[in-house]
Amino acid sequence: MPEEAITFCAYLLPERAAVWWGHECLRNLAELLAGVDLQLLAIVHDWVAEPENPRHRAALSSVIDVSPITPAAWIVLAAAWQDPAFNMTSTGYPAAHAVNAGILTGLASVSLVDRFTVLSAFVEMGIQIVEMEAQRQSTDGSRLSDWSRRAPSA
Repeated sequence: MPEEAITFCAYLLPERAAVWWGHECLRNLAELLAGVDLQLLAIVHDWVAEPENPRHRAALSSVIDVSPITPAAWIVLAAAWQDPAFNMTSTGYPAAHAVNAGILTGLASVSLVDRFTVLSAFVEMGIQIVEMEAQRQSTDGSRLSDWSRRAPSA
């Protein structure tokens, strides 16, 4: 199934990069998302840019109990699962699990006519981030990834 490419990318990417990818996929579906999802994406955007920032961690902490029934709620959960400050390793799930669920939940809201095109764009974006991460790891050891420095604002 073509949707399995989303799962593959979610698990292939480093966790923080996967969270960013999930954010970017959903940001491209903004017109299909509810207002609360847009607020959650803004929190994820800030957290990914500066995960160590106490203000961003506090904002993320204030929403991690949200029920993962919307696409962005899954991405928030992915961020919390991968951030050691939240000590959520007891869930047993990697961030990729929640990123996958968030993207696929968002994709389900896309019309059937457009779904394959959107799915292809999401996978292409995931592949680009994988390539940037591989390049970053091979050329320098910096902790701040190229994809988060060049990422557009939410």
